[in-house]
Amino acid sequence: QVQLVESGGGLVQPGGSLRLSCAASGFSLSLDYYAIGWFRQAPGKEREGVSCISSSDGSTSYAEPVKGRFTVSMDKAKNTVYLQMNSLKPEDTAVYYCATDPGTYGAGCYGSPTVVAFGNWGQGTQVTVSS
Repeated sequence: QVQLVESGGGLVQPGGSLRLSCAASGFSLSLDYYAIGWFRQAPGKEREGVSCISSSDGSTSYAEPVKGRFTVSMDKAKNTVYLQMNSLKPEDTAVYYCATDPGTYGAGCYGSPTVVAFGNWGQGTQVTVSS
């Protein structure tokens, strides 16, 4: 059973940094070449794609608002994906989710990940950027 657990959220001042983790179980990033997407949902807004990393070819992609500030990475030995968030802004405040789907097997990451392509979601972690 595919499970994803996010952690690392919290309260941070504008300009600060956080690193989110997405621990995966029920599949192997080394053997199951799924893509892992990061998404966020702010109050009153739709869930939006933030970043994606492919365990197949290592490709990564980012949404325009986070390019140059966020970095996605993967530790296959720990079966964990990370999202390093720097230069955080108040508009980054949201619940952050990681997600995957067997349908992404062998796929690379290009452009912002789309919600409809991912069927297995974590519970989310709150990120609040405020002074």
